[in-house]
Amino acid sequence: MLWVKAFHIFFMVAWFAGIFYLPRLFVNHAMVEAQDTKNQLKLMERKLYRFITPFMILTIVFGLWLLSFNLDYYLHSTWMHAKLTLIVLLVIYHFWCGRIVQQFAEEQNQRSHVFFRVFNELPVFILLGAIILVVVRPF
Repeated sequence: MLWVKAFHIFFMVAWFAGIFYLPRLFVNHAMVEAQDTKNQLKLMERKLYRFITPFMILTIVFGLWLLSFNLDYYLHSTWMHAKLTLIVLLVIYHFWCGRIVQQFAEEQNQRSHVFFRVFNELPVFILLGAIILVVVRPF
């Protein structure tokens, strides 16, 4: 079980590293005017999104594997229900980022760098909430 937990944490950290950085690229992309720079950012965004998506999948796979070790307990734990809700929100956020990558690639972004600065903070709160739920188990 500890190996499964270690891999779950590793892939979660890798996923979050990317999910924190990708919206920072969006901030820069929304501010830039030079086409060469836009093209470079498009490439970086696409590659990063493709790079972190397997980390998301592996985080979920190892997380479900961890759940399977004591499924009855976790299914009856309110803190786990709350954590899983946060994970669903993070997956939605991930795919929303994918849509934004596509919008930038097609030169169809309508949002400002200010929007992306705020957008960038959402996974921070999800991570904080998930850590509190796992460590403190407040419910």
